[in-house]
Amino acid sequence: MRNALKFTSILATAGVALSLAACGSSGSSSSSSDANAPLKVVASPTPHGQILKYVKDNLAEKAGLKLDIKEVTDYVTPNTAVQDGSADANYFQHVPYLEDFNKKHGTNIVSVEPVHLEPLGLYSKKVKAIGDLADGATIGLPNDATNEGRALKLLADNKLITLKDGVTTTATPADVTGNPKNFKWKELEAAQLPRSVADLDAAVINGNYAIDSGLKPATDALVLEKAEGNPYANILAVKKGKENDPRVKKLAELLHSDEVKKYIDDTFQGSVIPAF
Repeated sequence: MRNALKFTSILATAGVALSLAACGSSGSSSSSSDANAPLKVVASPTPHGQILKYVKDNLAEKAGLKLDIKEVTDYVTPNTAVQDGSADANYFQHVPYLEDFNKKHGTNIVSVEPVHLEPLGLYSKKVKAIGDLADGATIGLPNDATNEGRALKLLADNKLITLKDGVTTTATPADVTGNPKNFKWKELEAAQLPRSVADLDAAVINGNYAIDSGLKPATDALVLEKAEGNPYANILAVKKGKENDPRVKKLAELLHSDEVKKYIDDTFQGSVIPAF
């Protein structure tokens, strides 16, 4: 997540960042004092942007909410935009990533509420079952701190490896204590993994990137995270102090509506799971 994207992605992200900055002034959102102004939300395209567009097209007007949705493909711009005030909220991350980002960047962004879970999965173009992975197989892992630990925990939960006692979501390859098939690790930026899976024996891929690349987590993953007790639900987040913005509260209410739950279930069919 923190490595540079391909040049085209950098240009696209920079363009969005500039457009976001143009919407703000003096480091704070110009709409922050106007409850009737559009709520600027930065989101990953899939499924976050899709869900927000559903809300905008079907629920927001009746609720008296104006939404301005900006989509980006990286995991940094949404938080920096919220922190500097050029956006009011974002919807792309889970709490462990947010906490790690705040710690490393000195930001003070907080969760409003969880919306959905995108189950992390292990995918392969070469084998059809985890038992078919060969000795010495190379496994792709997301290289950011929170999702790498999450990926290794998925492998451990499925008896492919064992991890050091007490280490779960913060695990790195150095914490692997048992590796009976001598897997090798290829650490890559999360967005690159779907494009690289054909060159690897298998890869652990975030749900949103899997869906965006045409994979169907519910049917294509060799193994998939369980929803029960999962701390990785994706959240609506704002800069601390904006939790009580009436527009944020209204969006949070709409995202937890029966209509949105049905939309998620019908549209993603188990690849994205409501977390409410």
